[in-house]
Amino acid sequence: MDAENLIKKLPLDSIHRSIGGKMIPFAGYEMPIQYDGVTLEHLAVRTNVGVFDVSHMGEFYVKGPDAIDFLQFVTSNDVSKLAPGKIQYTCFPNTSGGIVDDLLLYCIDIESYLLVVNASNISKDWSWLKRNKGSYNIQLMNSSDNISLFAVQGPNATKALETLTTMKLSDLSYYTFEVGEFCGVPEVLVSATGYTGSGGYEIYVPNDFAELIWKSIFEGGQTLGIKPIGLGARDTLRLEMGYCLYGNDIDDSTSPIEAGLSWITKFSKNFINSNSLKVQKEYGVSKKLVAFQLVDRGVPRQGYKISDNSGGEIGVVTSGTMSPSLGKAIGLGYVPYEKSKIGSDIFIIVRKKHLLAKIVSLPFWKEEKL
Repeated sequence: MDAENLIKKLPLDSIHRSIGGKMIPFAGYEMPIQYDGVTLEHLAVRTNVGVFDVSHMGEFYVKGPDAIDFLQFVTSNDVSKLAPGKIQYTCFPNTSGGIVDDLLLYCIDIESYLLVVNASNISKDWSWLKRNKGSYNIQLMNSSDNISLFAVQGPNATKALETLTTMKLSDLSYYTFEVGEFCGVPEVLVSATGYTGSGGYEIYVPNDFAELIWKSIFEGGQTLGIKPIGLGARDTLRLEMGYCLYGNDIDDSTSPIEAGLSWITKFSKNFINSNSLKVQKEYGVSKKLVAFQLVDRGVPRQGYKISDNSGGEIGVVTSGTMSPSLGKAIGLGYVPYEKSKIGSDIFIIVRKKHLLAKIVSLPFWKEEKL
């Protein structure tokens, strides 16, 4: 087995195992899928506070006089709208209408940006950036192996963390960040971001301080009953919000317009493949990612076929689960555009049974439902 295919371990692998983490291979890493159970962990984030170790994510830096021009070319969103301390959700379009990856873009200053990419795409994304560097006066740095990332999520996240830092976390608005002292460690980046829809923060930590900060977070949240949360609940939480997962709902063959990501695709500038995506935006697409909720009993899973009421296959489920917050089966999938209207009936084929489902608006979960 070559080195690139070896399964990596998180810096805190032994800690996760010691607290009951069930480890599985995911995106090239051994990752905790759950500790106490997916439903318990999911509800802990929705109602209280939990901590994810997502140190498998990739971190790249783009620095230099041409940083903004380069990022305008390789990403779909309008980087000129960013200012220091602001964050943007965006994607790397490919040349054939699909998506290389979706990512978060942090503006550190006008010539320095942090790109946070999906773990499964680190190598692909890095190659993509280098391939498109051209004559831009920039420096690219891959810091993925040096940074640990903890997501502290839930309505009590601020209470759990506020005594650990000199930063005023409650002043951070959504999609902004600050760099400051955290648990005595200087220059820790804390952002008001997450993948759950329940608020909270993501904390970027040098690996050397990962154990100190992980333990301090749990000490800070001990009286609140803070819990470690695994990938299983991360997936159910993001799906209740309708957040896309790369490899499921978006990939190299799905366009941002088809995936409902027109809002991060800005044609006020030229970027890779922008002309063909602009045609999709103006003239429409043949398929569309929709959200659905099952009416009949059953649970949709990735890869299940979708049919119309005549029984003919029209699409495929990209993500599906039983929602812990709602107690209902929910999912995402692609169907022909003309069959994508909210309120329409579709059928999910589960073991040859055609289960009735209804196309609904996002998010599935809204805070007032609890």
